Amino acid sequence: MSALSRDDWYDIGRDVDWTLSYVDEKEAFPPEWTGIGDVPKEAWDAWDEPYRVTFRDYVRVQREKEAGAHAVREALKQLDLFVVSENVLSNDTVNAGAHVLLPAAAWGEKDGTATNSERRISRQRAFLPPPGEARPDWRIVSDVAQRLGFAEAFAYASPADVFREHAALSAFENGGMRDFDIGALAAIPDEDYDALAPVQWPLRKGDGPGHKAAERRFFAEGGFFTPDRKARFIAPEPPALKEATSVAYPLRLNTGRIRDQWHTMTRSGLSPRLAAHLPEPFVEVSPDDAAAFGLSDGGFARVATAHGSCILKVMVSENQRPGSLFVPIHWSDQTASCARVGELVSAQTDPYSGQPEAKATPAAIAPVSFSLRGFAQTQAPLTLPEETWWARVTSAAGIEYRLATNRGPMLWHDFAHQSLGHDARLAERLDGQSYHAASFVEGEFSGRICLAPANAAVPALTATDAEDGIPFTIAAQALVESEPIVCACFGVGIEAVRSAVQSGAVRTIDDIGKTLQAGSNCGSCLPELKRMLIHARAQQ
Repeated sequence: MSALSRDDWYDIGRDVDWTLSYVDEKEAFPPEWTGIGDVPKEAWDAWDEPYRVTFRDYVRVQREKEAGAHAVREALKQLDLFVVSENVLSNDTVNAGAHVLLPAAAWGEKDGTATNSERRISRQRAFLPPPGEARPDWRIVSDVAQRLGFAEAFAYASPADVFREHAALSAFENGGMRDFDIGALAAIPDEDYDALAPVQWPLRKGDGPGHKAAERRFFAEGGFFTPDRKARFIAPEPPALKEATSVAYPLRLNTGRIRDQWHTMTRSGLSPRLAAHLPEPFVEVSPDDAAAFGLSDGGFARVATAHGSCILKVMVSENQRPGSLFVPIHWSDQTASCARVGELVSAQTDPYSGQPEAKATPAAIAPVSFSLRGFAQTQAPLTLPEETWWARVTSAAGIEYRLATNRGPMLWHDFAHQSLGHDARLAERLDGQSYHAASFVEGEFSGRICLAPANAAVPALTATDAEDGIPFTIAAQALVESEPIVCACFGVGIEAVRSAVQSGAVRTIDDIGKTLQAGSNCGSCLPELKRMLIHARAQQ
């Protein structure tokens, strides 16, 4: 089978009503790459060229990952065919140059199974219908494969069909020599699949779902999956960091998650309540390091490594040990101007697990100053002026951008007229270096931009500031740091907890729960509340 032409892909797109584009004719897979990874050479030789090309591009991306986030993006742009199955219209992956974007169902819209780390398979049922043209992954793959001429091999009509084949393959030529085997479920009827109770693998042919042997802990009595069924010990190199600190990079960069966000915030970032906890990308620094490097809490800093740099808000915290910086991983080009921490991380990986050295990259930090700070509120995304530091935050009123800039008020005056005033009436006031503009559509407030020197207030707006005397008043607003939310369940801010602790009104976690409700529901804020109590006691 030869490589698909542009017309072939166009026919596929027309059939399933998706917009596709394609880069013509692909080069052959390099012969020295045959049999790579988990693909046996005999299977490789049996593959048609399109399969080989797809696998070649996959391996190319995987190899490029070792070179860092920027290199991955550049590698994706070089792919002969870059297909993305995604449930959002725009993110860093899609914007890396996808030729084909297939609208996929999200987690809560899918029907199938999920397996946890205990080897327990559970049914997953959709609780929302897929929006628009979105389809589950199995349907997307089947639809494309059928149009490619493989209808007989991809004649799945339901998730149960896919599961049955998956179960049958797990038992194929197994004979008890591979750990994963759910052959007992290879012929499960649709009604039994729909009602499937959680079951633990292995579940070999002849075992029932309640088979007790399947409940045992793996390897409790030996029986490792080796020729003689004995375990093999591997002596790895003594663990040691690959990159040392230096005069140029004297600190260690640690990366990870924060409590209320998940991965790149494609879902959790849509919640105003979760966003209120820590809304902006930040670097956490110990008080000693903040003093040594001239940093101030709430200010800005450039965190740099040999691989890249970010500009982040500074959070001075006694929870951070000297010599170490912490930066969360969640912000992307979709949600911040300069916070892709993946570009800072060392490309060194563990030789066995492939895990990157993401928690100890040598780093430097230096203060960054901005003459103006502020925010913008709008109902639609904005393309902000170049050289603006920004972070996008979901709010109850729509979209909010936290801003910092060294560009003067007149630039923002022009920007307000271009971005807010196109179909709206504009009111604005300039007071020294402080600028405030608001837009109204059919008399209703639709957005605004506020900028002022740090800790100053933007001027109030009244009807005299409007183009046509719209009757309204928008009060002056101090551009102070917003209060972080400690308890997302009940919207309890950090200052409310501090005040209660310092006044002596609360002395224990139970007291905080009874007085403020914080920590009395999901419990995710309990560690932070405990640290606040410990700190208060230490200050007494």
